[in-house]
Amino acid sequence: MDKKIVLLVDDDPDLAKMLKVRIEAEGYEFTHVGDGKGLLEILNIKKPDVILLDIMLPGMDGYSVLREMRKNEKYTNIPVIILSAKEKKKVGDLFILEKISFFIEKPFDIKDLLEKIRIAIEGER
Repeated sequence: MDKKIVLLVDDDPDLAKMLKVRIEAEGYEFTHVGDGKGLLEILNIKKPDVILLDIMLPGMDGYSVLREMRKNEKYTNIPVIILSAKEKKKVGDLFILEKISFFIEKPFDIKDLLEKIRIAIEGER
């Protein structure tokens, strides 16, 4: 069975290193890009099973890149978990129409994130 792919889109290299260790320990393949343009490029190479998306990214912000990604019907059903230092009550409404799986505020509990990744991949609600 192929490993499920978790793609992190975040410009924080320390967060990426920490998540790589924890996510791979759970048996997933981990991929990381540092900006929205990188997300759109990597989708042409491999299709992740879930995307962890930061809102504040260099160049194209997370909201804009998510809207761009969702324009392609090949990517409309990829679960997206928003990871953000912004409070959900301040920006959560932006994402209602973009079919996100979860919104997680930074700093977050890693066990909670891993559980939400599992739920997003397995399609449970």
